[in-house]
Amino acid sequence: MISTFRLSLGLAFAMLVPLSVPAHEWHQHHSHQHSTDQHSHASDNHSDQRDHSQTPQPKVQQAIEQINTSPQYILIGTTLVSTQNDEPAIAQHFKKFNDLKVRWDANTLFVESNGLPDHRMMVGIRSWQQQVPLPQPFTGNNAWQIPLQPKLADKPISAKDNLYRGAIALAVNGVPIFNALNNRGDDAFLAGELDEFGGHCGRGDDYHYHVAPVHLQKIVGPGNPIAFALDGFPIYGLTEADGSPVGKLDEFNGQFDPQGRYHYHATTTYPYINGGMRGVVTVRGDQIEPQPRDSPLRPALQPLRGATITDFKTSKEQSVLTYRLRGQTGTVTYSPVDAETWKFIYKEPDGNTRTETYKRRPRQDDRRGGGPPPPRPNDRRPPRRG
Repeated sequence: MISTFRLSLGLAFAMLVPLSVPAHEWHQHHSHQHSTDQHSHASDNHSDQRDHSQTPQPKVQQAIEQINTSPQYILIGTTLVSTQNDEPAIAQHFKKFNDLKVRWDANTLFVESNGLPDHRMMVGIRSWQQQVPLPQPFTGNNAWQIPLQPKLADKPISAKDNLYRGAIALAVNGVPIFNALNNRGDDAFLAGELDEFGGHCGRGDDYHYHVAPVHLQKIVGPGNPIAFALDGFPIYGLTEADGSPVGKLDEFNGQFDPQGRYHYHATTTYPYINGGMRGVVTVRGDQIEPQPRDSPLRPALQPLRGATITDFKTSKEQSVLTYRLRGQTGTVTYSPVDAETWKFIYKEPDGNTRTETYKRRPRQDDRRGGGPPPPRPNDRRPPRRG
């Protein structure tokens, strides 16, 4: 689970001192030629049947601009990864965050995480399905996969009417990023489903973002990506590397730099993050494959109409989510019993309390269709397939 955020100012300052990380190769401005052998495995675009790009009202726009930039974000730890001479440049961008591990082969960077960020979660959500953040087993054969040589697709995929399931990107803190539209096709932010950092929990108690995690820019530094789309192209913040305004973006929130390298940008209007896949990906069942699966602990619950989440505190011992409903306070307190079992105490706003214990359901690794895990950094063997 996540460590406590009560750090002294001196410690916080010390841990926010940037590590010496070389610039990502996307901003080294090498010459670039598009491959003539770009075979897209993506499905064709469908005609857009709804308008997701309406300009929000001024008060709503102000809220969008404040989301995940106003709350204080303190980095509470770093995890260094053993280096190799052939370490891919993008591995550097994941090294500043707690509990992350990376490995790679010739074509793919594999990122392991528990899916939980180092910032407060859930506070501010007004449309809540009673899910809570739980660590996820995004490790081993269930790790995130980022292509090391992304290719532009012949038929890009718009997220306006595709990719409503699963993640479309991975933030450099190891938290997945989903389509800005929820699985009903509605803007998750405008629907009040997101917390102060632009995230919430899915039906598997899996935390993820639906807007760009621009708060990470304070940690990674100007000119470095805050995320990578699952097609392999980087996602940068609200400005260019030198702080200048971002130029004209395409429908996917992307652009080419002067050297012809493609990348995405965050925006304060829809689609907030990459608006689809400009690069080559494989899509099955309306989601990008391969990608990790969450590991549900509890049954999926129903929305609690009228509830607003007001507080969330977490430590290694337990987590407590507090909400208000019709002027009364309720809490969900949960803690691990062992590696696979969790105890939940529900205190309802009417004063009733119930306790439930859940055991994590087995996860079938073969649902991704892959073989054994890719090699560790010092294992030179290529991964076997099926």
